[in-house]
Amino acid sequence: MGVLAASGAGLYGVGADPSILGAEGLTAFPVAARGLFGGGYIGSANVNTIDYIQIATTGNATDFGDLTVARRGVGACSSSTRGVWANGNSGSNSNIIDYVEISTTGNATDFGDSTQAREASAGCSSETKGLFAGGYISSVPGVNTIDYITIATTGNATDFGNLTTSTHWFAGLASSTRGLFGGGYVAINVISYVTIATTGNATDFGDLTAGRQASAGCSSSTRGLFGGGKTSVEVNTIDYVTIATTGNATDFGDLTVARQRAGGCSSPTRGVFAGGFFSTTRTDAIDYVEIATTGNATDFGDLTLARDTGVGGLSNAHGGLG
Repeated sequence: MGVLAASGAGLYGVGADPSILGAEGLTAFPVAARGLFGGGYIGSANVNTIDYIQIATTGNATDFGDLTVARRGVGACSSSTRGVWANGNSGSNSNIIDYVEISTTGNATDFGDSTQAREASAGCSSETKGLFAGGYISSVPGVNTIDYITIATTGNATDFGNLTTSTHWFAGLASSTRGLFGGGYVAINVISYVTIATTGNATDFGDLTAGRQASAGCSSSTRGLFGGGKTSVEVNTIDYVTIATTGNATDFGDLTVARQRAGGCSSPTRGVFAGGFFSTTRTDAIDYVEIATTGNATDFGDLTLARDTGVGGLSNAHGGLG
């Protein structure tokens, strides 16, 4: 982490990126906001690849390590130190939960099991609690299950409550108090929310600007973004909401490439979308936006391989950790 300098309010890294510093130049986040993308599908096989990026910079992703099992359709969440991927499809629906220590590199370790084997779920988290919602089970088009874990420990997931609708292929994001889930199969516009610190069923939040499935989510501590997805075709739309309120989403701008089933992650100021699928083509494209503004995304770099179908994105500095 480099040299640390003391202040009356805490510690921060000398030369720390100001985009991840708080109002007084101090932050509980690591000096380097790091984003990870795990799992996916390359058209002929599931992959176990985990890539990482430094969110404050631009450039191509670097290999981090491997998931315990190659699979697509994973949900992801994280604390400021630990990244977690749950469920997916490894040839059949999976209940596997893996974790890594984000500041290092290396292969994932078994964390425990989810309450149901499923794929295409959505994840979000606070600093302490991770949620995995919805998903696809065999011929069942969607479930409304929400599981939770305590990220700092290992063990099996516990029932949290239910979504407002049974669905899969949708996006999750969070502030430190509230988790949001948006869109879903088949191209629904529903946004629902939960209070992460409690357990219970989700409540209606509002609607996306258009019904779509397989968006990617990311957030600052106040604003949530839903990027890409599919209506009848893949779209480049980015919507945003103010997480502390309820209401319908507003247009933010466009991704550089229309796509579905990408992965999303963020620092407190920057949102990143990686990978995905358009028509018959998988992409390695990584885009970024400045969350506090509106406007079109800018090219960030490339993943180590083009992949889609639930690339699980997470970071050590997202909006749920504020």
